[in-house]
Amino acid sequence: MATCISHSPAETAALGEQWGRAAASGLVIGLCGDLGAGKTRLVKGLARGLGIAARVHSPTFALVNIYNGGRLTLFHLDLYRLETREQILTAGLEEYLKPNGVTVVEWAERWFGEVRSHKSSVISQQSPVTDHQLLIPFRLVQIDVLSETERRIIYEDSGP
Repeated sequence: MATCISHSPAETAALGEQWGRAAASGLVIGLCGDLGAGKTRLVKGLARGLGIAARVHSPTFALVNIYNGGRLTLFHLDLYRLETREQILTAGLEEYLKPNGVTVVEWAERWFGEVRSHKSSVISQQSPVTDHQLLIPFRLVQIDVLSETERRIIYEDSGP
């Protein structure tokens, strides 16, 4: 588990860009945090790190935005309008858990279970699994607002 403090939106995007440069195909990143915490800012940086030139925005109403043109395809999901795991599965989003590229899920706690931040730890009740119960490469991220510009970003990797 790692923790960093971002002092600006640019630093949050820079962390995402670093992750994008290092990302391998099949990675799923689950983002948790309040409205305005910086989830989409992190995704914008991730896209830049993947070499995607397209303008990235939150897919709140579309549920999924797909960005091609980079080193890997980016699948950007936003679960804000879906309240239960059953609604998410009914929407057919499970296919994005085995991406040919990188999947980022905003409001991930709605799919993968409760996530709590406590000073410097992230606790997840369950990691995402496929229908065949095979673990996937997964990064769980909690973004906490500390001030108008500062964010605590806690993340942990699991899976193969």
